[in-house]
Amino acid sequence: MGWQNWVRTVEVEPSLYAADFTRLGEQVEILLRAGVRVFHFDVGDGHFIEPITMGPIVLQAIAPIVHGMDGVLDCHLMVDNPVHHFPQIAGAGGDSVTFHYEVVDDVPATIAAAREHGLGVGVAFNPETEPDDVTAVAGDADFVLCMSIHPGFSGQEFMDEAFDRIKRTRATIADGQFVQVDGGVDNDNVRRIYDAGARLFVAGSSIFHREDLPRAYRRLVQALA
Repeated sequence: MGWQNWVRTVEVEPSLYAADFTRLGEQVEILLRAGVRVFHFDVGDGHFIEPITMGPIVLQAIAPIVHGMDGVLDCHLMVDNPVHHFPQIAGAGGDSVTFHYEVVDDVPATIAAAREHGLGVGVAFNPETEPDDVTAVAGDADFVLCMSIHPGFSGQEFMDEAFDRIKRTRATIADGQFVQVDGGVDNDNVRRIYDAGARLFVAGSSIFHREDLPRAYRRLVQALA
């Protein structure tokens, strides 16, 4: 299934990095029943970002649950050598990969390498990177991820200067591409992020750090209606 088939008008993607790992499968099922289609799965290697996060073993464990209820897994690779991980991510059940502009020499070739494994592809960039530099070489990607925090740790506050970068990204990518935003997305800012041009919204703490996960997810969706 390609990105054009996965994505509705907008998608709020719960970030599993913020989940309760003693109840991971249970929380995934709860959110699938609440209407979630796309889950965000963060992979950190301890080099490109400080923490080591999840990997293919966890991905393989939850993929049958997600796919069994018609969901998909969007894998954000915060790693130094993303191409090395594409086969493992695809084999474990990942549906798409996002790699960082800052760690590859050839963005189009990296996109092509992901396609060889049947993966959807996003290109992410950090707050210090100019959007125009990324969008100039990301024409074959399904979406561009504008980081609204410094990647690494969940629970950071949204950086207000990201609004301008979101607008600039939307203005310079193709109509068929999506802008994704990751970091500090909550009920107070999600509508402004939408108005700036984003259509994919990664939400971690604002969903998983609430007692009622379905309600937290639906509040974000309703704010975008």
